[in-house]
Amino acid sequence: MGMMQMEVRQMATAFLFFNEDILMMKKSSSRITDVEFWSGLGGHMEPEELNFPKKACMREIYEESGFEENDLENLDLKYILMRVKEDEIRQQFVYFGKLKRTTFVSSDEGELHWISQGMIKNLRLSKVVSFMLEHYFENPNLDHVMIGTITVDRDEEPQIQWSELKDPKVF
Repeated sequence: MGMMQMEVRQMATAFLFFNEDILMMKKSSSRITDVEFWSGLGGHMEPEELNFPKKACMREIYEESGFEENDLENLDLKYILMRVKEDEIRQQFVYFGKLKRTTFVSSDEGELHWISQGMIKNLRLSKVVSFMLEHYFENPNLDHVMIGTITVDRDEEPQIQWSELKDPKVF
């Protein structure tokens, strides 16, 4: 894999809460896998959204659930996840928000379900999302953005490395 051919794919994802429940999407299959798996709401950013991940995130939320900005109490960037998939560097901007209501409009993207936090670990999630949600539940009062890069250890087991994204204020 020559680094010259690497392309960048940017995505925006939201994990939306109502009290202790999270709105999760069950997808029966995808380009990636034939088995069902779960994710937050979101998808790939359009070319005109590349500098505006929150705008992409709101568009995806609306397309997949019918929720609009005024249905949300807040939508904050909490994580930026980086991984390599074959010839792509994938960068995922992950937002967390609170919903004011629970009724959603279904789309053909997947089935939406309210899942209690305690049940999330029983769902089939991508490894990077699984690591991120674990980090979020362990650090519920996160007030800065975390960068997570997924890699493998010596035994080829997936692991994640976390860094706080902060401006060092060096002039």
